[in-house]
Amino acid sequence: MKSLVPPVLRDEPQFARLFIGQSLSVVGDRVSFVAVPFAVLSVGGSASDVGLLAAAGLVPMLLFALVGGVWADRFPRHRIMLVSDLVRFAVQGLAAALLLTGVAEVRHLVLLMIVFGTADAFFMPAATGLMPLLVGADRLREANALRGFVQSAGLVVGPALAGGLVALAGPGGALAADALTFAVSAAFLARLTPRDTAPGTPPSAPGGGFLGELRAGWTQVRSRTWVWSGMAAISVYHVVVLPSVFVLGPVLAEDEWGGAAGWAVVTAGFGIGSIVGDVCAYRIEVRHPMALAAAALAVGSCQAVIIGSGAALAVITALEAVTGVAVSLFFVTWETALQTHIPEAALSRVSSYDYLLSTGLMPLGLALAGPVSDSLGVRPTLYGMTLVAVPAALALLCVPAVRRLPAHAPDRAGGGDGVRTATEAGVP
Repeated sequence: MKSLVPPVLRDEPQFARLFIGQSLSVVGDRVSFVAVPFAVLSVGGSASDVGLLAAAGLVPMLLFALVGGVWADRFPRHRIMLVSDLVRFAVQGLAAALLLTGVAEVRHLVLLMIVFGTADAFFMPAATGLMPLLVGADRLREANALRGFVQSAGLVVGPALAGGLVALAGPGGALAADALTFAVSAAFLARLTPRDTAPGTPPSAPGGGFLGELRAGWTQVRSRTWVWSGMAAISVYHVVVLPSVFVLGPVLAEDEWGGAAGWAVVTAGFGIGSIVGDVCAYRIEVRHPMALAAAALAVGSCQAVIIGSGAALAVITALEAVTGVAVSLFFVTWETALQTHIPEAALSRVSSYDYLLSTGLMPLGLALAGPVSDSLGVRPTLYGMTLVAVPAALALLCVPAVRRLPAHAPDRAGGGDGVRTATEAGVP
């Protein structure tokens, strides 16, 4: 039986603790992913309101992602994640109560999502920076793949649970279940004891203040072509492609696929493909992983045209599974590359720029998706999204620094698109 447990879970007990705690929380997130759009529709909201609510949860990333990155490089990252989980537990619990008692309005949900998004803005950079403190450098790819596996499995289990919960208890019942999962995650985070710093990484020293620390983080980004070009491509994916999933997909599902049940089938198909992609990322190591990642991003960027293709639900689900494989491969590879090639002392700040330029800008796409589709039609909007996103991903593949980035960090004395020490890069 022991042989069935992945080695990284056996050999890295702190990561195992995080993995277990996050697993249930991820399922809850996937339940919420299906339930929230239908919560808006259940209180009389429109397609534009669905986009507004999604944007409200992401706008705080623009305001607080960089603050979260600096704090996560200053303070214990697992403690920041713990506080964030407790805040999200309270927010989802209150949203559930408002929905279940029948007093919820769109404005209530928007305000709660702003608070939820603020907690997210602190959680995400801390989570990325925490990984090198839980596992060895040679296990980062495996650990990230396992985390991705849980997130992908949640796409399969979560929609199935969401469909049942929305049918039996309404969107409020589904959000109540999600709230409980944040409490479980917080309990595991409270028991986490990561290393103080990653081996071989110079400790962060005080000085320079908040702005100085931000500048040092930006130095890490702009000195590496593969990092800033990768962030640009990811931004296009988040701003152009994901609104098709968060906003226009549920609208088509409501009109043509039987509502929440049909949308759950499509998201579950994507989740199955994501599981396959995570397994591939866990087992396969290539010499130049970012080249594979860029090609995978181009495939994943086809989601909008697939959703709007007008094909049978089974065909759309199968094609979404293919994009799920690609998206998982990309994000596991991207996070592993950052954790491998960026000094640990600056990792959360670099990831905060990543979230700022991708997730933080996503509200723009979410806010525009509804009005644009109201003007042009849902399907023309989806086709236009694809015509922008796929070429952007292919442009990333044309960047030499992306194609040539090695799987393992070279000598830290290097510069430019190599890896520099924290001191050389200006990390305070």
